[in-house]
Amino acid sequence: MKNTKPIVTLAVDIGGTGLKMLCLNPEGKPITDRLRVLTPRPATPVRLLAALSKMRERMPDFDRVSVGFPGVVKQGVTMLAVNLDPKWVGYPLEAELQRRWKKPVRVANDAVVQGLGAIQGRGVEMIVTLGTGMGSALFVDGHVCPLELGHHPWIKKTYEDYLGRRGLKKYGVKKWNKLLRKAVAQTEATFNWDHLYLGGGNTKLVTLKFRPNVTIVSNMDGLLGGVTLWKDRE
Repeated sequence: MKNTKPIVTLAVDIGGTGLKMLCLNPEGKPITDRLRVLTPRPATPVRLLAALSKMRERMPDFDRVSVGFPGVVKQGVTMLAVNLDPKWVGYPLEAELQRRWKKPVRVANDAVVQGLGAIQGRGVEMIVTLGTGMGSALFVDGHVCPLELGHHPWIKKTYEDYLGRRGLKKYGVKKWNKLLRKAVAQTEATFNWDHLYLGGGNTKLVTLKFRPNVTIVSNMDGLLGGVTLWKDRE
């Protein structure tokens, strides 16, 4: 008899400040409460994976794992993680989690995963995440192009220098919002997006009024996109 047991996805969101985890049903709906702990410092692979394993013990059984990682990811290997630790450069996170947890694992940039949870899948859509750093991804008819816009030169520094946590602390909320308005206009001129999504923990500080094609999305989307990450396997 064919197994009709619904596939459960363990969704993991690794952030520079916090680690989040919950389980999702096949429709991408939560079937557990969201679990959150502070990201360990220093955020080395050893310390961070130990924290994730402790969180995993508090979750029910699952079939596969989706991980959003705050940096460049290529074929499951973390190539850059500015807001974590230098030891993440060249780290085989996907393979290591599969070895430890004995489940299929997919790892992608955290902005990509959050975007998958937010986009409509039509036209050119872009997501920018505002948290410890600044994440970004571009989608064309639902197909993703990972994008490290945060490290791109802008004004006199980089986007992340102005819009990440460092910029927020340096310039204050009022000026940070003015800089965000400029950045939104610049991304529209550069990428000609049809819809822009703003995510990340610091969106709660946004005081700007945008047109209907600029949407602030829930931080939960960084977890809810975990099922969409597996769509090509279904």
